[in-house]
Amino acid sequence: QVQLVESGGGLVQAGGSLRLSCAASGRTFSNYDMGWFRQAPGKEREFVATVAWNGFIRNYADSVKGRFTISRDNAKNTVYLQMNSMKPEDTAVYYCAAREIRGVNFNSWGQGTQVTVSA
Repeated sequence: QVQLVESGGGLVQAGGSLRLSCAASGRTFSNYDMGWFRQAPGKEREFVATVAWNGFIRNYADSVKGRFTISRDNAKNTVYLQMNSMKPEDTAVYYCAAREIRGVNFNSWGQGTQVTVSA
């Protein structure tokens, strides 16, 4: 499995921006689709965004469309999540995940990074 380490979380005011990064190691990064998920206190983990191995196909949860952008740099083995116009309901632990090309499930996960949006 690929190893994943997230960074970039923190505290931001509503309307502000943050950029999360996820550095991958241990396997060929371009062999994986990548995703961001989040889990708020007392809630199930939910999908935020995914990007295909080549960066050409991206999908977003309705709740973040138009505000968040997922991207990747295969030369740097890193996937990013740019979060703009943030809302208090974006508060959660954000997880990076990897899925092998043509795989079904995301089966490699990072440790998570806390994002808190104050009203």
